Amino acid sequence: MPSIARFKRVARLTCLSTLLASSVCMAQSQNLKQSPDGPNAQKLGQATGYPSCNPALIKPECRVGAWSSAYPAFLRREVKPSDNPLPLPDRASPPPLLWQWGFSSNSVDDYMQEAQITGLLIVKDGQVVAERYQYDRQPGMPMRSFSMAKTFTAMLIGIALDKGLIRSLDDRAADYWPEIAPSAYGQTTLRHLLRMASGVRFRELYTWTADDDNWVWGQVLYNPANANTPQRVAEFLNTRTQREVEQGSRFSYASIETEVLGRVLHKATGRSVTALTQEWLWQPMGAQDKAYWQYSTTDGVEGTAGSFNASLRDYGRFGVLLANDGKRGDVPVIPRDYLLDATDVQRQPMAFRPRMATPYLGYGYQTWLLPYKTRTFALQGIHGQTIYVQPESKIVMVQTAVYTWASGRQDNRPYQLRHAMWEGVLKSLGGAVD
Repeated sequence: MPSIARFKRVARLTCLSTLLASSVCMAQSQNLKQSPDGPNAQKLGQATGYPSCNPALIKPECRVGAWSSAYPAFLRREVKPSDNPLPLPDRASPPPLLWQWGFSSNSVDDYMQEAQITGLLIVKDGQVVAERYQYDRQPGMPMRSFSMAKTFTAMLIGIALDKGLIRSLDDRAADYWPEIAPSAYGQTTLRHLLRMASGVRFRELYTWTADDDNWVWGQVLYNPANANTPQRVAEFLNTRTQREVEQGSRFSYASIETEVLGRVLHKATGRSVTALTQEWLWQPMGAQDKAYWQYSTTDGVEGTAGSFNASLRDYGRFGVLLANDGKRGDVPVIPRDYLLDATDVQRQPMAFRPRMATPYLGYGYQTWLLPYKTRTFALQGIHGQTIYVQPESKIVMVQTAVYTWASGRQDNRPYQLRHAMWEGVLKSLGGAVD
């Protein structure tokens, strides 16, 4: 990959050229910039207009288009925007946002030119400090969440608990979904599922091959051969009857556990996850754009582990909601105590705290926990999708991305750059990094 220093000059020339041609570098606000270009743009499909094609998980040239558009109409359900959108005004005269890489001090635009980012939004105190798009992406486009959707699912579980539709997080999944009672998942409590702690072996490899349990599970949910046969989902889960360790004792990342939670949510409320998202989150939070859930063609339930699409700014609004401890103004949207249970390191058992759950991050309720003294947490997707939140400083950073490799596979540099950028944002805006 070319050096940051080289990209600094390219970024200036790109923006100047765009300004002269169409004035889109500063099209909508003083803190917004857009570019038709970006790192490795040709490999990502620039010559063919960044097509939305399949399979994007395997073909990089399909990713930009496929991961920034609505799902096909026959696979999606629409979440309508709010009648009262939350304003996200520009921050007047924002300070320079600088981040360190080796001995080099770099800007936001340097970061964009170094990483395969489709959109970047930085918010402080509910005001936009910086907003960037590249690869010809535009504000309002529905960006793929991947596993950021897990945190949305967890927050809906918390609201259902607060409303009494779920009695207790210590209830078993089978208490709401009796058909999976024979499975180890059915006998796992909702609390342990929220922490990815069923103890059931599940290999999430992102190789999309037969030895990848996540791929096998995806075939259960989306293979056309299983269309409209909801019993297939319970039948598959009921083949998983053994645990490697006692439930609640170990973190082991497994998207299947979020999918179980999504179906418990559906059965406990008698409503679709789409309807709950709209009524419980999107409307009261003040979303401005339509969002979409993809649903399983097998049983018709939304893909709660990773199949949500929303605009960059609405992801930002969700981050602001979390930074405000679940409130919009003085109105509670997510129960505060549940949100703290989900995101406060000190409320987690030792096995789920940072540097215990993983070598660096901890894990709360479907949410990643950073090892700072100041409560800081993140939503993450497999190809660089991220929402960072630090409630004390009211700093939120959102990025949507098309990283070449899924997290944990091969090139780790983009993830290191992302972390450096986040810590630079915190230092530049008065946040805490200790």
